[in-house]
Amino acid sequence: MSPDLGQDRGPDLSHVTTWLFDLDDTLYPAESGLMAEVVRRMTQYVMQVTGLPYDEAFRLQKTYLAEHGITLRGLMLHHGVDPAEFAAVFHDISLDILAHDPQLVAAIAALPGRRLIFTNADEIHAQRVLDRLGLTHLFEHVAHIGSYDYTPKPDPEAFRRLFADHSLAPAQTAFFEDSERNLKPAAEMGVTTVLVGPHAAASTAPFVHFRTERLTPFLRAALLRQDP
Repeated sequence: MSPDLGQDRGPDLSHVTTWLFDLDDTLYPAESGLMAEVVRRMTQYVMQVTGLPYDEAFRLQKTYLAEHGITLRGLMLHHGVDPAEFAAVFHDISLDILAHDPQLVAAIAALPGRRLIFTNADEIHAQRVLDRLGLTHLFEHVAHIGSYDYTPKPDPEAFRRLFADHSLAPAQTAFFEDSERNLKPAAEMGVTTVLVGPHAAASTAPFVHFRTERLTPFLRAALLRQDP
């Protein structure tokens, strides 16, 4: 599948009947700054657990992220952290910086078929963000980090369980993500992958089928399945 779009048409997604979306920095622009606040609080939590100064805690946080897919998994394995206690650190983050985007709401509402969220965030954070964006009613299910025993993307097991639990057909599914590595296991299953965000255009990964800086114009331009 070519990542290039023709000059007179958008991406051909006419085969897609299931739309799978990541949450943070995918359904809203990365430049909102929300994830920067998440990382700051996460680093402070690592400081609390380990006694490390901020810079060392930040490096450890990034190490766990690289090794385990999410920082939480490393904290659970190496420090016995309670995932519920960790998640609560983020539940009072202000979401005022997230703007309600009527065009995005309309673009997602226009997608034919099923729509699901697949996020490494916890259930409460995911619900807060979806409510703030005005998107909650458009998704039939939110698969969060607690859904599969804290097995995160990009672990292939999380993908296998999600697709089995909801009887999803990989060849008819499109997955939208801001993290390149999280798209690899989906592509290996036969899913159409879309990398979203300011760094998407620079990606040369063969398992990334489409790239877009912004989600809304990409969806609005896409060729969709037409019901008979």
